[in-house]
Amino acid sequence: MTITCDVAVLGGGTGGYVAAIRAAQLGKQVIIIEQDKLGGTCLHRGCIPSKALLRSAELYSQMKDSASYGIETKGLSLVFPKVQERKQGIVDQLHQGVQYLMRKHKIEVIYGKGRVIGPSIFSPKSGAVAVELHDGEMETIVPGHLIIATGSRPRVLPGLEPDGRHVLSSDEALLLEELPASMLIVGGGVIGVEWASLLHDFGVKVTVIEAASQLLPNEDEEVGRELQKQLQRRGIEILTGYQVQADTAEKDDAGIAITAIQAGNAVRLQADKLLVSIGRQANVENIGLENTDIALHQGFIRVNDSMQTTEPHIYAIGDCIGGLQLAHAASHEGLVAVHHLAGEPTHGYNVRHVPRCVYSRPEVASVGLTEKEAREQGMEVKIGKVPFSAIGKALVHGDKDGFVKIIADRHSDDIVGVHMIGTHVTELVNQAALAQVLDATPWEIGQAVFAHPSLAEILGEASLAVDGKAIGI
Repeated sequence: MTITCDVAVLGGGTGGYVAAIRAAQLGKQVIIIEQDKLGGTCLHRGCIPSKALLRSAELYSQMKDSASYGIETKGLSLVFPKVQERKQGIVDQLHQGVQYLMRKHKIEVIYGKGRVIGPSIFSPKSGAVAVELHDGEMETIVPGHLIIATGSRPRVLPGLEPDGRHVLSSDEALLLEELPASMLIVGGGVIGVEWASLLHDFGVKVTVIEAASQLLPNEDEEVGRELQKQLQRRGIEILTGYQVQADTAEKDDAGIAITAIQAGNAVRLQADKLLVSIGRQANVENIGLENTDIALHQGFIRVNDSMQTTEPHIYAIGDCIGGLQLAHAASHEGLVAVHHLAGEPTHGYNVRHVPRCVYSRPEVASVGLTEKEAREQGMEVKIGKVPFSAIGKALVHGDKDGFVKIIADRHSDDIVGVHMIGTHVTELVNQAALAQVLDATPWEIGQAVFAHPSLAEILGEASLAVDGKAIGI
C-alpha cells in the first residue's frame, strides 16, 4: 500500500511531534512514523520520568530536614514502588495528551519500523519511507518533504554493556523496582549528576567517576567547582580526572567492582550496581540513510541552519543531528525545519539561544558562552556575579548556596553568557534566554523592576554587578 502526504516525520519524539503539529497548522497533510510510543525518549525514558523521580527525591530530602523549618515529623518512610507508580502516572497522562494532539490536528500516526528508500517507481527521488508494520505488513509513505527525528540512545562503554543487573544505563535505572544500597556512576555529565543527586536523596551511597577535570565538563568552570563542592558536602563521593578500566570489572552476588586510574594511581571501587552515563549516540543505523546522499559527521546527521540535510528535501532534527541533545532544542529545530520547508520566514537555529538545564540539587542552568569559550573567541569580557546568600527569597526557601554569573562583551556590551547554580535556576534561566534573543545588555536588564522578594532579583543584581552597580552586595 502506498500513501502520499506533504510531510512525513520519521520518529514521534518531542521534536518529531512538535514539527508535525506545526506542519499541520500550516495546512500540510502530515504522517508520523513511530516504531514505539509517541513522545519518544524524553517522555518515556528521559526528561519526564527522571524529573518525576528527582521531585520525589527532593521532597523526601526536604521532609527529612523539616525540623529546620520548625516542622517536626514522625514515622517518615520512603515507599519506592509508590514513587515509581507516581512517575508512571505522569508519563501515561502526558502520553495521552500527545495522542490527543495528533487527533486534534488530524495527523496520521503509523506505528512501525520506517526505513528511507532511494528513487523508485513510487518517487523519482529518495525520501520515501518503507514501513514495516507491527503485524508484518508493509506500507510505503511518499512525502513531499521528509523530517528525520529518530533520536538517540545511551552510549555504551565497551566491556560495561548494560545487563539490567550489575550494569545499567539510564533506561534500566528508570525501571528499578527497588533501590540498591550503593551505586557507582561512570560519567559526571548531566545524566550522571542528576542520578547521583536523586539516588543520594533516596539514601543510596553514591560514587561518581568523571574522566574530565570537573563535573559538567561543558559548563562554566566556576559552576562545575561549585556543584562538586555542594554534592560532596551532601556526602556524594566524586572522583574527577579518573578513567574507568572496563576490563577490570568483576561481578558477583555482592555487586560489581572496578578499577579507576588517575595519573597512574589506581583505586578499586565496589558497589551493588554501576550506572554508565557517558552521553548518547544517534539512532542513524538501519533507517536507510545509505539509500540517500545524506552526509554524517562523527555519527550524526549533518544539517544546515535550516535543518536541511545534504538532500534539500530531507530535514533532520533532534538528537540524531548532535549538538545540544535536549527536548526543547529538538522542538525548536522542528519548528525551524517546518517553517523552512513551507517557505515561511524563519530566523534559523542559534545554539547560543538555547538554555541548558540540570535538575539536580542544586540545579544548574545556563545559556550562551562560558567564560572560557568567550575568551577563546577573543572577547574581552566583563563579569557580574551575585551569590544567592544575598537574596532574601533564597534564605526564605532555605537554599542560599550558589550564584548567578553574567558574562558580557566589554566592547559591544552584549550579554554573551549567563550561568546559574542554585535553587530553581532552571526556571530563572528562561529570562536569561529571552535576554539573549533580544541582544540585551546588562544595563537593560538592570533597568527592569524585579519583584521583591523573588529569586529572579538575582538576575537583576547580577546584571548591575557587571558594571559594579549592584545594590545588595
